[in-house]
Amino acid sequence: MGAAPAPLEPPGGARAWWVWGIGVAVYFLAMFHRNGLGAAALEAQERFDVGPAVLSMLPMLQLLVYVVLQVPTGLLADRVGPRASLTMGLVAMASGVALFALAPGIEAAIAGRVLIGLGDAVTFLNVIRLAALWFPRSRYSLVSALTGVVGGLGQAASVAPLSFALHGLGWTWAFLLFSGITLLMLLLVLLVVRDRPGPAPARGAHPPVRAWAAVREALAAHGPRLGMAHHAAVMPPFTTLGVLWGYPFLVEGVGFSSAAAGALLSVVGAGVLWISPLLGAVVGRRPGVRRPLATGLVVLLSAAWLVVVCWPGGLPPAPVVVAVLVVSAAGSVIAPALSFDFARDGLPAERTGVASGLVNMSGFLTTVVVTVAAGVVLEAGGGFQAAFVPVTATTALAGALLALLLWRRPRGGASARPAR
Repeated sequence: MGAAPAPLEPPGGARAWWVWGIGVAVYFLAMFHRNGLGAAALEAQERFDVGPAVLSMLPMLQLLVYVVLQVPTGLLADRVGPRASLTMGLVAMASGVALFALAPGIEAAIAGRVLIGLGDAVTFLNVIRLAALWFPRSRYSLVSALTGVVGGLGQAASVAPLSFALHGLGWTWAFLLFSGITLLMLLLVLLVVRDRPGPAPARGAHPPVRAWAAVREALAAHGPRLGMAHHAAVMPPFTTLGVLWGYPFLVEGVGFSSAAAGALLSVVGAGVLWISPLLGAVVGRRPGVRRPLATGLVVLLSAAWLVVVCWPGGLPPAPVVVAVLVVSAAGSVIAPALSFDFARDGLPAERTGVASGLVNMSGFLTTVVVTVAAGVVLEAGGGFQAAFVPVTATTALAGALLALLLWRRPRGGASARPAR
C-alpha cells in the first residue's frame, strides 16, 4: 500500500483575505488601545495626579497581562479557534476602554488597562492563527508581515487621532467613542470570521497536545528559539517609545513642540511600513535570506541605540534622534515578517499558537522590563540617556544570542521549512 497523502495546504484566495482582513482590523484596534496612552501621557499625569514611575505602570500592567497570557492564549488559539478568542478579546477591550474613560482615580484606571491587556493578549496570536489556517505556507511570511503593517498603522494612528479627540471631546467622551468602535468591530467578527476554510476537521485528525507538552515541543524546535531571540532584540526599542516614552522624550528631552513630536512619531511609524510586506514576499520565496537580514538588523539597532546613550555632552542632535527613530521603527515592522516566520519552522500549522505565543512573550516581556526601568530612572532624576540604557543593553544582548543561534545552525538550516 502507498503512503498516506500529505495534508492539503489551505487554498488562500479572496475569502481568506476577507476573513484575515476582519481579524487584522481587530489587531489594528488592539494596537490603537495599547499605544493610546502615549498620546495621553501628560493628560493622565494631571488627571490622576501621579509621577512618571506610577504613570509607567498603567501601560506596563497592561503589557504584563499581555505577556503572562501569551502561552495560555496560544493554547486557547489552538483549541477553541480564532473566532471565539477574538470575540472574547473584543468584549474585554471595549469594557476596559470604557472603564478607563470613567475612572475616578488611578486604581480604576489600572483596572481598565488590565482589561484592555486581557483583550489585547488574544488578538495578535489569533490573527496569525488565521493566516496559518487560511493561507499556504509560502504566503505565511507575507501575511504575517502585512499583519505587522496594520499593527504599525494602529500604533501610529493612536497618537494624532486620540490627541485630537482628547482636545475636542475631553477625556471621558474620547475614550468612550473608541470603546463604541470596538463593539462595532465585535459585530463584524461574529458575522464574517470563521476558523478555517471548509468543514471542521474530523475529531481526532489533529489530537490536542497537553499544555506543557506543547510548550516543550515549541521550545525544542530551533525555529521558535530563533523567533524569540529576534523578537526580543528588534521589537522593544520603538515599542517602548510608542507605548509611553517617545512623546515625552521628544518634547521634554529633545525640545520638539507637542505637535511636531506627535507628527514625527506618526510619520516615522507609518513611513517604514512598506518594508515589511516587501520583505515578507521575499522571505516566502527565498527563506535563506532570513539569516543575513536578521543579523544585519540587530547590529544596526544596537549601534543606533549605543549612539543615543553614549553621545557626549547629552542627547544627540535632532537629526540623529530622527535617524534612530527610523531605524527602530523599521525594526518593529520587520519583526513579524522574520520572528514569526522563524517560529513556524519545524511545527505543523495546527500547533502554531504556542510557538507564536512564546515569540510574542519574549518581545513584550523585554519591553515591559525596559519601559518600567526607564520610568524608574526618570523618577530618580536621571535623564533620557540613562533611562534608555536598559533597552540598549537588552537589544545588544538578544541580538548577540540571535547571531549565535543563526550562525551555529547547520548549513542550509536557515531555509528549512516544516513538512506538511
